[in-house]
Amino acid sequence: MATDLVPERYVQEYLGNGPSLVTFLALNASAFLVGVSFYVHSEPSLADLPTFLYPLFGDSPAALALATLSFATLLPNVGRPVREAPVNRPLAYLHTLAFVWLVKYGLWTAVALNLRPELYVGFSAAALWDYWGIMFTHLGFVVEAFLIPHYGKTTRGALAFSLVALLANDVFDYGFGYYPPLRYEPGLVLPALTVALSVGAVALAARVFDRLEPA
Repeated sequence: MATDLVPERYVQEYLGNGPSLVTFLALNASAFLVGVSFYVHSEPSLADLPTFLYPLFGDSPAALALATLSFATLLPNVGRPVREAPVNRPLAYLHTLAFVWLVKYGLWTAVALNLRPELYVGFSAAALWDYWGIMFTHLGFVVEAFLIPHYGKTTRGALAFSLVALLANDVFDYGFGYYPPLRYEPGLVLPALTVALSVGAVALAARVFDRLEPA
């Protein structure tokens, strides 16, 4: 099922055109590096973890990395209709993972900030960024996610794998204390909402993606 959140003509204009697609990929890659820098300087930091656990700890950078890889698959399709980009089973997994990670962690950031807004809202330049800047840049993840169903497809296996991966990430975050750095203890409410976002993101993916036809 196609989504109308982002009109098809805009998707074609920006993702089907070489210069705009490359610019879009560069912006995503830059945002990924900013996210990595945040987790390098956080407490705990990436330096405290084995390399293979980085994607589970750096939630937003992981979302941007998956999204950048997903959009990069359009490079060979430049100049042709975005909706006609080739999709196979491995790409269906990639596109589904990118979508659910973007949706979940775009919304998670807004939820986390607004559970204790008094700890973030202020009128200094830093405080304006810490609340409004971070919230709206992460909500942009959700808009970006809705570009993907215009060219990607999913499968039952991809949806199931994505749900397991998101829930494993939740266990890692809250079971082992590696949730994204906050100015308050998450308690029980934030973990419960995070699990709900995991389930909701996959349910949304099942609704908005067309299914890949069996080979």
